[in-house]
Amino acid sequence: MASKPKSKMPIEERAKQFMPFAALKNLPEALAAKEKITVPKIELSEEMAEELDRQMHILTKGQMAAVVYFHKDEYIKITGMVARIDETSRILQIVNTKINFDDILEIAFPDQNI
Repeated sequence: MASKPKSKMPIEERAKQFMPFAALKNLPEALAAKEKITVPKIELSEEMAEELDRQMHILTKGQMAAVVYFHKDEYIKITGMVARIDETSRILQIVNTKINFDDILEIAFPDQNI
């Protein structure tokens, strides 16, 4: 007794067998969001504010600086050349990154011992 030859599965159906299966939709996005640690913005003490003000007055365009600043619930450190200091708009620009004066936590000068 010979068995019947199986009918071929359409190509579209065969391709579905090899597609990735996501049992829980949006799980990768949820995990990525969970990994980010959010922190509150630090209120500067009077001493910290005075030191930051001193550092801002030393800062000049073209100088290398390392700046720690608050952005979207986290602190970021950027090191680069000061491109602009705008006291009217209260913006410090390190290379292409614009930072509001009020978001700056600290400034260091990697090429100097100040």
